[in-house]
Amino acid sequence: MTVTCKGLVLRELGLPAPYADSRPLKLETVTLASPKPTDLVVKVRGGGLCHSDLSVINGSRGRMVPMLLGHEGAGEVVEIGAGIDDVKVGDKVVFQFAPSCGRCEMCQSGRPQICSAAAKARAEGGLLSGGTRITDEDGAPMYHHTGISCFAEYAVVNRGSVVVVDDPISMVDAAVFGCAVMTGTGAVMNTAKIQPGETVAIFGLGGVGLCGIMGAKASGAEVVIGVDLEETKRTKALELGATHVFDARDPELATKVADLTRGGVDCAVELAGAVAAMNGAYAVLRRGGRLVTAGLSPAGAQFGFEHADLVSNEKAVIGSYMGSSVPVRDIPRFLRMFHAGQLPVDSLIDGYLGFDEVNAGFDKLNEGKALRQILAPHGT
Repeated sequence: MTVTCKGLVLRELGLPAPYADSRPLKLETVTLASPKPTDLVVKVRGGGLCHSDLSVINGSRGRMVPMLLGHEGAGEVVEIGAGIDDVKVGDKVVFQFAPSCGRCEMCQSGRPQICSAAAKARAEGGLLSGGTRITDEDGAPMYHHTGISCFAEYAVVNRGSVVVVDDPISMVDAAVFGCAVMTGTGAVMNTAKIQPGETVAIFGLGGVGLCGIMGAKASGAEVVIGVDLEETKRTKALELGATHVFDARDPELATKVADLTRGGVDCAVELAGAVAAMNGAYAVLRRGGRLVTAGLSPAGAQFGFEHADLVSNEKAVIGSYMGSSVPVRDIPRFLRMFHAGQLPVDSLIDGYLGFDEVNAGFDKLNEGKALRQILAPHGT
């Protein structure tokens, strides 16, 4: 059946801040088409406000509009397509923004997070099962955000875009596992593969970066360094497991880290989505060190380094999409770590919002005054 509901629609990129005034996200009535055989409909309980959403709003990472925004979230299944037999109505699910087809070269090589078919569907603003399912009040189609579009009361998604969880966590709070935790903790544990005793520096201490701090501590890193522009975020990093913190603007940062770590860190993880952070992260590496980056800089941004240094010191620069996570494996694993006290991600949540508060919420995110605010379409 079709579902008519409220959702936040982006119709114009690059409107100026403050967003509370320019209101780039408009609350509209939208219609979700009946699910195709491999689709399902989810009642959205929580949708996290993330820098990836902000980068679409401000136009630094262009997307097709009109688009129903939101990519980090969780909820409950209310309808399933005829071809789905492993999900039932009432199941709790966490969204994941990189579904996989299971057939392309990337999936077959064990890297489902960079599935070629899913990348094509995201670029087209559709679902992995093909096409779009959202129309506005005039019947005009609109695009999906990473195949999810969870800034709404309901979402129609492909089966591959959800992970069923049997867990007592509130589905509002579970939203953060759909991006912040997978990306930040995953970058440290899956991509960087931090080992006990290693030294780590995390650049960027927003919601994703603080998940990286927690992941580094849980991995047994001996030294965990947090680097950010904001003092409040550096203080939070110390609360969550960082052993040392530095101001990203410190001109002596590389020297101080080298003195602290006997020449530099084994691994630097860039989670800020800024070329300046990439430069800083590369500068603190020791010989043989590795730089992992999961941040997304504005389209066209370039990062450079001295080629001879990379070779002669055998350093490595490694990209990490969605924390190199395999969601069906990692979301349950990270939830277990949460309940064991190893990933206290609930401490990142600094507000629950209604639809009318989301534009102002993005102002707070843009100004560095928030970690993870969560839209709760049906209340907390």
